[in-house]
Amino acid sequence: MNNSYAKKNFSTKQPTAGEKTRVSRADGDQKRARRIETPPGKRTQAINGSALLDFRLPKANRLRKRREFLNVYSKGKRFNGRLITVFLVPSPISTHKLGITASKKAIGSAVERNRVKRLLREAFRLSCTELNNLEGKYEWVLNARRGLLEVKLEETLRDFRQIIETVKNSESEINRGENNIAVETQKDS
Repeated sequence: MNNSYAKKNFSTKQPTAGEKTRVSRADGDQKRARRIETPPGKRTQAINGSALLDFRLPKANRLRKRREFLNVYSKGKRFNGRLITVFLVPSPISTHKLGITASKKAIGSAVERNRVKRLLREAFRLSCTELNNLEGKYEWVLNARRGLLEVKLEETLRDFRQIIETVKNSESEINRGENNIAVETQKDS
């Protein structure tokens, strides 16, 4: 450390409460445009004049309660993929409903579980065309497998779409209520 710096005297006097600590200019900062703050809930939902797209899954399309999950597990049909296991049962309403499980035992830390859940939600969202081509509407529970940690969205999407194709081929069995029949999708070689 430089000795001349250490020997300098610094003021320990505190400014008084009424004293302004900043120097104000009459002109202000001319280069910066002023931004008018709006409360978070009151912000406009438009970018360049167009409405923002809302990619959220509505609450009406989510399985949220434990009994809803247990109903799908007990009455539903199981489809095994390479990265996910899917349970589904015909939906009493006219839309698909989604529930996702990513257990600590199977996946690991909270960060990894949240990443896997985001992947599965996005795969479900991007597969809406394939889901709408199904004859019926279903309640889906997607169980994540550890292999999802090493893959990107494309592989997750491919695996989910293969399961949807298998569901489409066996819809008559599902709608008749035949359960406890595990169906394996084709595994990538």
